[in-house]
Amino acid sequence: MTANPVPHLPVIIVGGGQAGLSVSWHLCAEGIEHLVLERAARFESWRRNRWDSFCLVTPNWQCRLPGWPYRGPDPDGFMARDEIVAYLDGFADSFHPPLREGVEVTRITRQGAGWLVQTGTGDFTADQVVIATGGYDSPVVPPYAADLDPSIVQMHSRDYRNPGQLPDGGTLIVGTGQSGVQLMDDLHLQGRPVHLAVGPAPRSPRKYRGRDATDWLYDAGHYAVTIDRHPDPVKALTQTNHYMSGRDGGKEIDLRRYALDGVRLYGSVAGGAGTRLDFLPDLERNLDDADRSYQGIRNQIDAWIAAQGIDAPIEPPFEKVWRPERETTRIDLAAEGITAIIWAIGFRPDYSWLEADCFDSRGHPQFRRGVTAVPGLYFIGLGWLNTWGSGRFLGIDEDSRYLAERIAARQRAGLAA
Repeated sequence: MTANPVPHLPVIIVGGGQAGLSVSWHLCAEGIEHLVLERAARFESWRRNRWDSFCLVTPNWQCRLPGWPYRGPDPDGFMARDEIVAYLDGFADSFHPPLREGVEVTRITRQGAGWLVQTGTGDFTADQVVIATGGYDSPVVPPYAADLDPSIVQMHSRDYRNPGQLPDGGTLIVGTGQSGVQLMDDLHLQGRPVHLAVGPAPRSPRKYRGRDATDWLYDAGHYAVTIDRHPDPVKALTQTNHYMSGRDGGKEIDLRRYALDGVRLYGSVAGGAGTRLDFLPDLERNLDDADRSYQGIRNQIDAWIAAQGIDAPIEPPFEKVWRPERETTRIDLAAEGITAIIWAIGFRPDYSWLEADCFDSRGHPQFRRGVTAVPGLYFIGLGWLNTWGSGRFLGIDEDSRYLAERIAARQRAGLAA
């Protein structure tokens, strides 16, 4: 009795989020047969891994998926979570991609000139493979979290939904990337006692000189700068995103003003055990560095306005409205009334299932515009794949079109290289 042959596809895309489905859209346009494998459901992370009040940080007009630009009534607004999901569902429904949901890829290995893709529901072979799983696989929680008193409720920002999940008392949020500051704001608006461990993340203006700062930066060509032309590519690849918020129509996040309003600020967390938590004495330095980034963006916009001779309103100079009188380097969580900690210090990618010679010593994939040195292997949806917009709604169309063109050309050339 002959075993059933393993199904073969010219192209397999791993990941059914906006990045993977954007490549699918362009492959459909190219007439290239392919299959998208998604371990859960399409856009699962948008549906399940965002808090209730989540909204975009970038304006709606930057939502430019292939053939599906934002068409709503508020291009300068910021879509909330459910609106984002509806936008994404509309995109997928617009072309009906060849998508299989509930299929987890467990291993990908080289097989001849192509690939063996193993899943929990059966195997496939493919000539070419696109990895569109993103970089948010494993939530980061420091090792010393296990040494803290078990009465302290701990969760990662991915699991936070609303203040009702948390016990009465204060909450310490660790991290000041976009998630950390927005969760701080969410709790603060609900009147909850909030403590915030401030890391080295930069911040950005929201509205400046009559427009959203991102509008000015777009016009100035800031988002068109490619990683190979960036003045400091290492910094671009490793720096945390600038924090601001799209909530309530978009607003600036100045942590000094939150401190005046009762939020307790500390430096970076250094360790802890029991109910003790230690901080580095870097609060003021981190606030100053964030402000330096903020002022640098204002200066960049000012220079663009001046160079173009644009008539725009003048803003008052930036003022530091608060500074720490002293650096608190140790607290007792119980004595401070802190009953919960939210770790908002990011994620680590997990490519342990991909056996390919395309990773550096830190396990990061190496590529040029998503094309690796391994023939027939590509990445999409990662930050700075090519520009700032890579991995975001703004740049995913350009990135996915580029990859699809390379994939199609190689397929039609008989996979010679």
